[in-house]
Amino acid sequence: MTASTEYLISSAGSGEVTLARTIKSEWVKFGTLWSNRLLAATAVLGMVGIGWVASFFTNHDWDHLRPRQIARFDAVDTSLNGWNLAQLAIGVLGVILVTGEYGTGMIRATLTAVPTRRPVLWAKLVVLTVVAAVLMTATSFTAFLGGQLFLGSHSTTLGAPNVLRVVIATGLYLTLVAVLGLAFGTLLRNTAAGIACFIGILLVLPAITDVLPSSWQDTVVKYLPSNAGQAALTVKADPALLAPWTGMAVFACYVVAALVCAAVTLTRRDA
Repeated sequence: MTASTEYLISSAGSGEVTLARTIKSEWVKFGTLWSNRLLAATAVLGMVGIGWVASFFTNHDWDHLRPRQIARFDAVDTSLNGWNLAQLAIGVLGVILVTGEYGTGMIRATLTAVPTRRPVLWAKLVVLTVVAAVLMTATSFTAFLGGQLFLGSHSTTLGAPNVLRVVIATGLYLTLVAVLGLAFGTLLRNTAAGIACFIGILLVLPAITDVLPSSWQDTVVKYLPSNAGQAALTVKADPALLAPWTGMAVFACYVVAALVCAAVTLTRRDA
């Protein structure tokens, strides 16, 4: 039993378990598990590393690029394209924040200390949201600014049209991805199942819809969770997708719906 859980159990015995104490307990758990730190570091270093390396070599090999590569070049996308790796790492972090306790059986002690259950989910949500929002927003700005330095004369600035929106939206999108992982972990209570569902919804489902008739794609595909959220991650809005912030709002609605389902099932099932 961890020190954080012992703390909650002792508080429960004196009738002093509060949301603030539960959040403190979850914060201690988050910081003491090496897997959490490893996944957070992977998200940060992966996004920054990929963006900086891509920017450096794009600038270095500019004179040797094909005309079609130059035509498709986007300074913002080049420096931020590490978000694809970051979303996997931060999403898995959200999943294991719950399933890790189910795997070890520690969830029984946690729910004994907080028998109403839902405060445990809200505490995990607060901790994960704060960590993901701070890390991913800072990482987005770091990847962008460093990438523009490596791009040299081919760079852009935060003051260019829609650039600041993309940088901020990237951090917000990754934060919502982390919360979606938390919801899947709570719903499925199994690490493999949670990760599979997370990958299936964000990565596999959009690929499957490519085989749909074009009329269906025009009306359905843009409302898929990942497509909706990623509509805000490009400087030039894609006419086939939702408007940038509309898409992000739709993605946020999916995340909230998943959290509501997770909260309901948490209180209705045995630990």
